Amino acid sequence: MRILATGIGSLPGADAAAFDESLRIVLDTFTDLAHLPELPGRGAHADMTGRALAVVADLGADLQPAGWRLTGGGGGVDQRRARSLLAQDLDALEEQAQGYDGRLKVQVTGPWTLAATVERPRGDRVLADHGARRELAQALAEGVREHVADVRRRVPDAEVVVQLDEPALPAVLAGRVPTASGFHRHRSVDLPEASPALEWVMAAVTGAGATPLVHCCAPDVPFGMLTGAGACGVSVDLAVTTPSGYDALAEVLESGRTLMLGVVPSTDPADWPDDGSLTERVLRTLDMLGLDPAADTGDLVITPACGLAGASPAWARRANELSARVARNLSSG
Repeated sequence: MRILATGIGSLPGADAAAFDESLRIVLDTFTDLAHLPELPGRGAHADMTGRALAVVADLGADLQPAGWRLTGGGGGVDQRRARSLLAQDLDALEEQAQGYDGRLKVQVTGPWTLAATVERPRGDRVLADHGARRELAQALAEGVREHVADVRRRVPDAEVVVQLDEPALPAVLAGRVPTASGFHRHRSVDLPEASPALEWVMAAVTGAGATPLVHCCAPDVPFGMLTGAGACGVSVDLAVTTPSGYDALAEVLESGRTLMLGVVPSTDPADWPDDGSLTERVLRTLDMLGLDPAADTGDLVITPACGLAGASPAWARRANELSARVARNLSSG
């Protein structure tokens, strides 16, 4: 297996200077699989929902006290601000990544997490309305297609990877997403019904010449549904993966797909681990999976766990460096 390293996406920081510094660190640290940083500390326009609504095509949205809401018409000032912020970030990427020819990962909230987060024009989540969630997923697919084309134009030598962030997917499938009132839960969505929305978005990614993978930091990741819908890789946090899920991890690699494994803590630990102890942890995991680092399988990508936006800048930088060191240790071992 080829062993690489990258970041999940989010990093600490609250202004343009912090973004520029984060991007510089990412490009210096992850020379084979860099990613576009996300700094949700800049506000709702830069969080995972605002970022996705900056990408969706032909759907308006605005920001309410309770969060993002579709408008049923043109987008409001907040959506325009989210789009402007994303464009500024891509301008910085274009400038700093000149000549970059490795893999380049961008992150977009997936259709089910978006449906569980965004409200309809008349209230409650998009998740509650079959037609609305279909429309949102298709608008996301078209927007992602355009987003990939823009990234490829700006960094023409890079191999673009699109990470669909789906932290709410297991809750959607299990009927655990609360209604707006908080007193009830939305009905569960079964696998055959949930799969098409993911298929539309991942087909758009593939059709635009990029590689789709899915990140889910919750337990009970539906691996089979994700790969069946077109995911070329799956990203999970090792700390929340139960032993019953290890067979699925092995299947991802054995099928030739990419497994991104979050092994470095995402928030400042009391005792900072070293790369040696983290390398041993990954080796033990591979042993439990019955896999050898030298085996001919899909790529293993070492990452920090999800949530680096809540870390100190010093630990965020160290966590990324540790991920890169662990990948080098495994490759050389």
